[in-house]
Amino acid sequence: MDYSKAALELHAKNHGKISVVSKVEVKTRDQLSTAYTPGVAAPCVEIHKDPSQVYTYTAKGNLVAVVSDGTAVLGLGNIGPEAAMPVMEGKAILFKEFGNVDAFPICLDTTDTEEIIKTVKYLAPTFGAVNLEDISSPRCFEIEQRLEKELDIPVFHDDQHGTAIVVSAALINALKIVHKKMEDIHVVLNGPGAAGYAIIQMLRHLGVKHIIACDEFGILYKTREKGIKDHKADLVKYTNEEDRRGGLKEALEGADVFVGVSVGNCLKPEWIPLMNENPIVFAMANPTPEIMYDDAIKAGVAVMGTGRSDMPNQINNVLAFPGIFRGALDAHARDINYDMKMAAAYAIAGVISDEELNKENIIPSLFDERVCPAVAKAVADAAVKSGAVRK
Repeated sequence: MDYSKAALELHAKNHGKISVVSKVEVKTRDQLSTAYTPGVAAPCVEIHKDPSQVYTYTAKGNLVAVVSDGTAVLGLGNIGPEAAMPVMEGKAILFKEFGNVDAFPICLDTTDTEEIIKTVKYLAPTFGAVNLEDISSPRCFEIEQRLEKELDIPVFHDDQHGTAIVVSAALINALKIVHKKMEDIHVVLNGPGAAGYAIIQMLRHLGVKHIIACDEFGILYKTREKGIKDHKADLVKYTNEEDRRGGLKEALEGADVFVGVSVGNCLKPEWIPLMNENPIVFAMANPTPEIMYDDAIKAGVAVMGTGRSDMPNQINNVLAFPGIFRGALDAHARDINYDMKMAAAYAIAGVISDEELNKENIIPSLFDERVCPAVAKAVADAAVKSGAVRK
């Protein structure tokens, strides 16, 4: 199927992919007077007396802003806010289809960090949560961190944390197959950008102690001058405890797990034997993985995952964010903390039973209807237990 041609036809025929649909009928004078003036004044008064009642009388509690500046869209890069709209509309569809969450695209005509933060804060009274999307690194870090501190609704950068949660879920199940423990494994991550940084943080929360990060200049280490700034300056504080030098090949020696969020074909099949027995490889560069599935298996990889839908073990954010937001909204959470993120990872992994688990089935299908309810419940429960809820 020619997806590009089909997508152009679909978007043009429908003038986009989303619309606003009323929950109530306005076909009579009484219905109009109840939904709008004069009746609408009553909920306005109640909310004015107690602002928390906005969750009772309006759509806020199920409404998410999908915010982007169009600077890091898919593999297209900085294409601007207008060109980002189809992706943000698509994100809104996924929210609704998988989590029954209403979402609306907000594409901003600025790349200024302060302006984005200010704008989202101005918009916050309308929404129950904010999903940051396709904002380039390193600005995405400060934007998310500032908004998390300055708003009392959940703020979640899916490119970072959604990816990290699904990678963690896949690793939880992959380790069951190779009979290894989180605290014992050595992980090499290639591509420590926004997603890579978040993956490393999640793995540390899950108990992984030994991590090496590599970028286009090779292994990250404390005294390396080139490219060590911003979030990479933070990473060198707790990765590469052996102070290794060299490139990806040298990093892979004695590794149990490779995680790629980088570029296609950078992991050579002849390097796989450098890894420990029964290595795990998650090669998530799209559309071309760091190593192709068949090449990895032939080279001795025990468990392989990619970001592609035409290969086993697709590691995709859609498994995470609908349920995470559903659970956070249901619990009236103020934020999405690491307890909630870890709960989501274990919930996704737990959908695959011991009987279903095998090297080509470590992660649920995107269309598995068990996923979102399981994630939502786990996230809501974790929000309550961790004290992240509004009431």
